[in-house]
Amino acid sequence: MSTTDSAAAPGASWGAAWRPLLDSRVIAMCFLGFSAGIPLLLIFSSLSLWLREAGVDRGAVTFFSWAALGYSFKFVWAPLIDRLPLPLLTRWLGRRRAWLLLSQLAILTAILLMAAIDPAQGDGSLTRMALAAVLLGFSAATQDIVIDAYRIESAETSLQALMSATYIAGYRVGMVVSGAGALFLAAALGSTAEHYVYAAWRWTYMAMAAAMGVGILTTILIREPVARGAAVRRYGAWDYFRLVIVFAGGAVAFVGTFFLSGDAFASLVGAGRGPLVGFLVESVHFLLAVLAAVLTGWLLVRLRVVNPDMARDTWVAPVQDFFLRYGGRTALLLLGLIGLYRISDVVLGVISNVFYQDLGFTKPQIATAVKTFGVLVSIAGGLLGGIMATRYGVMRILMLGAVLSAATNLVFVWLAWVGNDATILYLAVGADNLAAGLASAAFVAFLSSLTSVAFTAVQYAIFSSLMTLLPKVLGGYSGTLVEAIGYPVFFVFTTLIGVPVLLLVWLAGRHLRVESAPDTSPGADGTSSG
Repeated sequence: MSTTDSAAAPGASWGAAWRPLLDSRVIAMCFLGFSAGIPLLLIFSSLSLWLREAGVDRGAVTFFSWAALGYSFKFVWAPLIDRLPLPLLTRWLGRRRAWLLLSQLAILTAILLMAAIDPAQGDGSLTRMALAAVLLGFSAATQDIVIDAYRIESAETSLQALMSATYIAGYRVGMVVSGAGALFLAAALGSTAEHYVYAAWRWTYMAMAAAMGVGILTTILIREPVARGAAVRRYGAWDYFRLVIVFAGGAVAFVGTFFLSGDAFASLVGAGRGPLVGFLVESVHFLLAVLAAVLTGWLLVRLRVVNPDMARDTWVAPVQDFFLRYGGRTALLLLGLIGLYRISDVVLGVISNVFYQDLGFTKPQIATAVKTFGVLVSIAGGLLGGIMATRYGVMRILMLGAVLSAATNLVFVWLAWVGNDATILYLAVGADNLAAGLASAAFVAFLSSLTSVAFTAVQYAIFSSLMTLLPKVLGGYSGTLVEAIGYPVFFVFTTLIGVPVLLLVWLAGRHLRVESAPDTSPGADGTSSG
């Protein structure tokens, strides 16, 4: 479909907007959201505090956020999930639930591996922790791919805004558990900034692994959605195996290029001056690895390691479908909006916990204000965003969310000037999370409306990967930027980079309205001016 507001049914009464919250599919998304919310903070903030207590420097801590870049490249293996059946599991659970269960078991395993590593020890403990975190990011991103596809396929478009809202609510509850719960538990077990206790964090992460049981049980109980897209061409088992080989080849090329060239690029960073030089050098480093993966995949396809028709159906057709449906200019505009919409809050969020700790707030204070109060406010913001999107239309709430996401970062400037003030802390956290919750609900509904049911997992994975790629890459340098310019200027910077998003939202809404409006002028030929 070409417009998002038609999906939201603007103008519905408030009572009609609330009623679908009782739908079993909407409720199930809350539990799946919980399962999706557990891994994220175990890679970001909770891991950041663990590493800081273990004596790891701030710059290295923020670089660990790159372990979650699997979320930003999940579109690469999303086609495998759309097409590759799993032995036994697919026959037992169906296509979506089979992959969902496998990804959840992999998440549980990765968390247990992290629990078994003490980052304060030498002998490559940080490298092992990074590898375990990457596995967690990869597995969690795979779970997200399947949940997004399940959500879009299991209900009509009119339910997507509320399903997004309950998904976000569950997601935030999962973040309370893996954020506040992890911090409280680690503190209760005796680990503090002044007195690091590895056993406390080990048992904390083991408890987080146990929490994944909620998602596993939900996966077993829910129904497999009825496929509503175009018929998928079936291939033989050997074709699927060859497809996995191509993906593995690209992954090995990326990892090999990135690590083998690491020392050379590290020396260039050391020879440069300032965070900008480091950012540019590491960006080239990262892009070189991506290029190596793409070229390797292309070469393997050319050598017919994989069935060429299958490769086209898997990686080319979903992108081609998107550009054919929207046209080149509008499609690029939408991709630009998707890539920048979350930039303000993601870049700030990477270093927020370190910021609170630098101001002198204790771990229990951070847990209460940020991981409990903040998350509860974000749940309210998400539900409000879903209801408002149903009532007023997705694009209007998308614009409101963009304004609030950028503007609320200025409250952190106030907090940086004031220092250790609990009242201002709660004000900053509340404003930030309310804006983030509202914006996220509208944005997920917006992305869902852009997705074709013929390529559900792949297209949504592309959108959600693009949504976090640039913000997370830039967020990896947040610690370096803060050291160079200080917290107040950094927070002003996070506000300013959100301003172009307002123009993109306005242009996207205008183009979508133009494309969806029937041309009633004399001699209309049915073409779109958008």
